[in-house]
Amino acid sequence: QACWEKLFKYMDIEPHFVSPKVGEMVLRPEDVRAAVDDKTIGVVCILGNHYSGHYDPVASVGEVLGELNRANGWQVGIHVDAASGGFVMPFQPEEEVGLCDFRVPAVLSMSASGHKFGVSMCGTGWVLWRDRDDLSEHIAISVSYLGGKADSYTLNFSRPASGSAVQMYKFLRLGRDGYTKLCASQMAVAAMIRRGLAEMLHTPTGRPLFTLLDAGDKGCLPVVAAQFNKELGLPYDSTDLQHVLSERHWYVGGYHMNFNHPLTEEKTPLFSDADADVAMFRVVVKANLSPMLARDLIAAVRETCE
Repeated sequence: QACWEKLFKYMDIEPHFVSPKVGEMVLRPEDVRAAVDDKTIGVVCILGNHYSGHYDPVASVGEVLGELNRANGWQVGIHVDAASGGFVMPFQPEEEVGLCDFRVPAVLSMSASGHKFGVSMCGTGWVLWRDRDDLSEHIAISVSYLGGKADSYTLNFSRPASGSAVQMYKFLRLGRDGYTKLCASQMAVAAMIRRGLAEMLHTPTGRPLFTLLDAGDKGCLPVVAAQFNKELGLPYDSTDLQHVLSERHWYVGGYHMNFNHPLTEEKTPLFSDADADVAMFRVVVKANLSPMLARDLIAAVRETCE
């Protein structure tokens, strides 16, 4: 998540990374317990991670932090990074996603990107705090020369208002019912693509061609994540698939399971139980990816791999 890497660099913050398992792809509460200490500023839970669309278990992490805070006299809270899930999770059944908002006592702030699943303009984003007191006045710049007093919390000060206007239009035009239907449609298309990949077989052996890595058909983002079946020992990987599919005008992001540490620039494994050089790919289903286009994508993948 690029925004956090920027924070660590710009503000000289030492990050404590918690590596998930590749079969789970979520933050494990007990690993959070081991990573938190008396210098911890806060814990970030992600609603819809970049790679597979999983939601971190916010409520369970909040319970662990509550125990640590009571035992040690700390005040460690959670920021929910809902850049992608902020306009998906609220429109999914609660029994599928659990509690992951301000109803969890440890959650102090949340952020969401309107330009992703909120169908607003690029660059539109929102951040909410539980209490006004949690937003420190020391980081604000008071401006009084624009005809009144206003506080600025941004790094670049001036921002266009077009994104806010478009977002408000979408709220009024779609409403909760519209966003719920939009979310259900995107999840259905993602399920179609997921089934298509699951049904593909390696012709010589008859074994599954792909291993699915995402969270499935509910309680997550409309994202399909997979990798080539490692047991097949194929001479190509997901990044090769990305390049060939681009010739058919499809961009399917391929990633190696590693990242550069934001402070040391060292290559670091994403997962505690997977090789850092293994590749995977993902398909993010947005509102403009129709069932007809999904069928074309499935056909493109099938023909590419034949």
